[in-house]
Amino acid sequence: MDPITLARWQFGITTVYHWFQVPLTIGLSLIVAFMQTKARKTGDPKWQRITDFFGKILLINFALGVATGIVQEFQFGLNWSEYSRFVGDIFGAPLAFEALLAFFLESTFLGLWIFGKGRLSPKIHNLCAWLFSIGTMVSAAWILAANSFMQNPNGAVFNPKTGRAELDGVSGFLKLFANETWIYTFAHAISAAFTLSGVLVAGFAFWWMARSIRLTGNESEARDYWKPTAKLGLKVTLVASLIAATSGHFMGQHLGEIQPTKAAAMMGVCKGEESAKLSLVMFGNSCDTATQVYVPIPGLESFMMTNHFTGPESRLESIDEANKKVLDRIHKMENVNKELVDKFTEAYGKNEVTPNVLVSYYSFRVMVGVGLLDILIAAVGLWVLRGNRLVRSEKWGRFWLWMIPLQFLANTAGWILTEIGRQPWVVYPGHVDGVLLMTDLGVSHSVNAGSVAFSLTAFTLLYTSLGIVWFWLLARYLKEGINTHKKVVEYDVKATPELVY
Repeated sequence: MDPITLARWQFGITTVYHWFQVPLTIGLSLIVAFMQTKARKTGDPKWQRITDFFGKILLINFALGVATGIVQEFQFGLNWSEYSRFVGDIFGAPLAFEALLAFFLESTFLGLWIFGKGRLSPKIHNLCAWLFSIGTMVSAAWILAANSFMQNPNGAVFNPKTGRAELDGVSGFLKLFANETWIYTFAHAISAAFTLSGVLVAGFAFWWMARSIRLTGNESEARDYWKPTAKLGLKVTLVASLIAATSGHFMGQHLGEIQPTKAAAMMGVCKGEESAKLSLVMFGNSCDTATQVYVPIPGLESFMMTNHFTGPESRLESIDEANKKVLDRIHKMENVNKELVDKFTEAYGKNEVTPNVLVSYYSFRVMVGVGLLDILIAAVGLWVLRGNRLVRSEKWGRFWLWMIPLQFLANTAGWILTEIGRQPWVVYPGHVDGVLLMTDLGVSHSVNAGSVAFSLTAFTLLYTSLGIVWFWLLARYLKEGINTHKKVVEYDVKATPELVY
């Protein structure tokens, strides 16, 4: 393989590993903070046990997230230095704020939360949990602002003297967050994170609800601990999945405007037409050979992308039409790199500018399919637990445990669609003159295939090992449960010992 392909594989693999931890940390941190608040306000030790149980899961996940995230920023300078040179003035700002502001906020208050129990006052200790949760979302906001710039350049100007894109002053910095792409992406990613976390909380609770009845022979633990926990997880799942579906709907329509090639590829639009049907299955990675199976609802795909079932407004652009639209955008720009124009024009002539249709197509359907399933199972779960009812079937508990990896799959599919769907661009051509960059032109000139292949292999093996440890720890603490036979650590503030010098 050439260095560009290897560098892309390395960034993709390390990002997917890191993305396993990010949404769970974001969602679970807020749920744990809420659990702790409930324990403090009610004085109920049952909620404190539940907080301690899921707090362990949160700490394990955050620790691995930090370990897998460190490598990400180094890759921009090592493998993608040309990209960093071109947009570093804009892209580097949110990354710096994420590291200096958000990550320190997370780390500081998580440390206080871990070591401050029994030393800080209950209110301050609880506040640390909330501030840690806020820090995770602030961190996500900065990272998604940087990524949204890559998807839809905003807040930058092209400097023809330096050949670089530069931040357009303070107003340009503010435009990073006024970027419509960032608004939709943030809402969609955060709600997806809460959906994942809600399913995990509900899944663990359902599994233990049936298991505790079988192990103890009575319903006390199931009724006092796991039923309220399951209901909390289900409510979070239902609300978050509805928000994810709504934000995703509008985000898809937004993609049709700013990234027509991604929109056409993910929908599988091989022929531009009005009242387009939605296809569920596609065979083949080229419109010349593809065979699709459609949902028998006329105009459903058009409605998803335009809010119209019929009429001229319902017309969807084909993949070829979308590619031509991007080419026209480039030719209208005045300050654009000639090498880039020639490279893209040549690739366009060879029909090599379309993103991977099959990957984009199925990534979209996996993400949407799991999201719709989440809405259904959350509603069914709340109905099952209505009144005084409990779940005694261990098959139901195992079903919910199997729903957890589906959430990771859906989140990963969404991220893959985001990145694969914008190819062959690392900075997608928008409406800012000169601010665009093909992926092939963003890789470091000094990178050779051997060095990237070595680091790719090393990181893949290392991250796989860390992933195995992560899974083993989660399984261990899940099986351990809440240890109702052990005494819970109460919220009494102990006297702080005097320092000895």
